[in-house]
Amino acid sequence: MSIFESFGLRKVINASGKMTALGASAVSDEVADALKQAAQDYVDIDEMMEFAGSVIAEYTGAEDGCPTCGAAAGIAISTASVITGKNLSLIERMPDSEGLKNEIIIQKGQQVHFGASIAQMVRIGGGKVVEVGNANKVEADHIEQAITDKTAALLYIKSHHAVQKGMQTIETMMKTAKDNNIPFIIDAAAEEDFKKYIQMGADIVIYSGGKALEGPTSGFICGSKEWMEACRKQYKGIGRPMKIGKEGVAGLIAALKQYPFKEDNAEEQIERMTKLNDSLAEVEGLTCSIKQDEAGRAIYRAQIQVDASKTGISAPELLHRLESGNPAIYLRHHYVNVGILSVDPRPLLKGQEDIIANEIKNILNEVQS
Repeated sequence: MSIFESFGLRKVINASGKMTALGASAVSDEVADALKQAAQDYVDIDEMMEFAGSVIAEYTGAEDGCPTCGAAAGIAISTASVITGKNLSLIERMPDSEGLKNEIIIQKGQQVHFGASIAQMVRIGGGKVVEVGNANKVEADHIEQAITDKTAALLYIKSHHAVQKGMQTIETMMKTAKDNNIPFIIDAAAEEDFKKYIQMGADIVIYSGGKALEGPTSGFICGSKEWMEACRKQYKGIGRPMKIGKEGVAGLIAALKQYPFKEDNAEEQIERMTKLNDSLAEVEGLTCSIKQDEAGRAIYRAQIQVDASKTGISAPELLHRLESGNPAIYLRHHYVNVGILSVDPRPLLKGQEDIIANEIKNILNEVQS
C-alpha cells in the first residue's frame, strides 16, 4: 500500500505527464534518500543555496544558479531580479515597482495558463506585462517597437502550452534583447536540455526540478553570476513566501548529479504505446496513433480519438469515468474538447498501460451493453 493510500486517498495511475496537479515526478531511490537525510539534519541555508548555485552552474554550463520551489517561482524571482538587481531596499519594495524600470515584454501567444497565469507570476515579481502582437501572429517589429525606457526584460515561454505557430523565434527575440542591452529570460520549465539556452546566449533560464529532471518539487534558475546573485537575494523579499527548504535543495542537487546518466527511452515509450494502441485497435469508435510532443521534446504519446457516435460516450465523459474510478486514471486531456485523449508513458509504472486499456474497454462495454 502506498503512503497516499494509507491516508485514505485513492490510488492514482498517472498517464497525463509530469503534471504538478498529480505530484510531478516519482523520484529515484537516490533522490528520496537525499530528501530523507536532509530532513533529519541541519545546514546553514545561505551556504547551501550558494553551493546549490555552483552545482546548477556545473550541470547547465551557466556561471551560477539559484534553487527555487518551482519554475513558477522562478518566473517571479527572475522578474524581481531584473527590476531590483541586488539593491535590498528595492528588493523589500517588491511587488511595488512604481517608478522603476519594470516592463516585461512577452509575445501574446505565449501569455498562457499553465495551472496559473504567466502574467500573474510576472506581477508577483513586480513586473508589468507588455503583450506584443496577436495570439497567432507576432512580427519582429511588434517586439522592437514595444521597447521603451521602462523595459526591464524580454521573456520567452518555451512550452507546449504556448502557441506553436506565428511566434517569433528564440533567436530573433534574443537578438532584439542583445541589440537593446536588455536581459533575455527563457522559461524552459519542462525542457530536457539544461545547457541549450545558456549556450545560445540567454541571460536567465528557468527550469522545473520536478519534470524532465525527475527531482522533488523544486525548480532552478541559471544564468550570469550577477543575475543569479540578484535572484538569490530575492529570498529577502518576494522569494520568502516561496522559499525552498533544505530537503528540496538536497533532492534537487541529487537529481542534477544523476541527470547526465539518464538514458533516452524513446524506443521504449513507442513500444509501450504501440502495445496499448494494439489493445484498443478493435474497439469501434476509437482511432489510435502515436504522436510526438507538440514542443518537439523526445516524448511519444498514444493519442486516442473518440468518436462519440460510435462509442456511445464522448471523450470528456470517458475521461470523467476514468478519473472517478479507483484507481483513478488520469489521461492527458489538452484536446479533449475535440475528442482526443492521450496517454503519456513517462510516469507509468510497469504494466499500467494494460490497466488503462482494459478500463477503457470495460467502460465502453458497460455503456454499450
